[in-house]
Amino acid sequence: MNTVYFVRHGENPANLTRQFSYRVVDYPLTARGVAQARATARHFREQPIAAIYSSPLRRANQTAEIIGAALDLPVQTVEAFREVNVGALELEPPSEANWALHDRIIAEWFSGQPSSCFPGGEDLTTLTQRMRQGLLDVLGGRHDQQLIIVAHGGNLAATVNSFCANSAIGADGGFPVNPNCAITRLRLEARDGAVCGTLEAWAECAHLERLDDCD
Repeated sequence: MNTVYFVRHGENPANLTRQFSYRVVDYPLTARGVAQARATARHFREQPIAAIYSSPLRRANQTAEIIGAALDLPVQTVEAFREVNVGALELEPPSEANWALHDRIIAEWFSGQPSSCFPGGEDLTTLTQRMRQGLLDVLGGRHDQQLIIVAHGGNLAATVNSFCANSAIGADGGFPVNPNCAITRLRLEARDGAVCGTLEAWAECAHLERLDDCD
């Protein structure tokens, strides 16, 4: 088994404006986001991290680069770790109606309706398949190593139950809290085209306490 630290990216303007951001909307970190990433880098500095991977979106890649610089490790970009494809919602101004649609689709995923699909976007089956392929690519040939993946709150929350038999994220029907730069710890292995393991900790953020960002 490998230990995978799944880090949500630091704060970016879309977190403040509540914009959907999958591909077209692609902001860098705010000053606070940079501070969060630096605090996360300090947290990992003494740990034997073997590799760092990142979503291609700027907020994730910039977070990963800050961590990588502290650990003297290059960042490898993995397209499969991009945020959930919300389709047409990304092209519209954020509104209560659009967020209600988003939340309804996510709730349907959590309630066992994986075919519910964002208009012009993806359903849970498609999202899970690409996340699985990304994990297979980074875990292949690795044993008892520690890896960091910097990505997004949505893609992890929606798929973690598929990879971790002990996970029940979203079972209460609500979207799980996962602050910027929180760390979710998984034990995972890739075997026979599948990714399986256990969820050890969800959205740890003690390393962010001085930033008053631990919800």
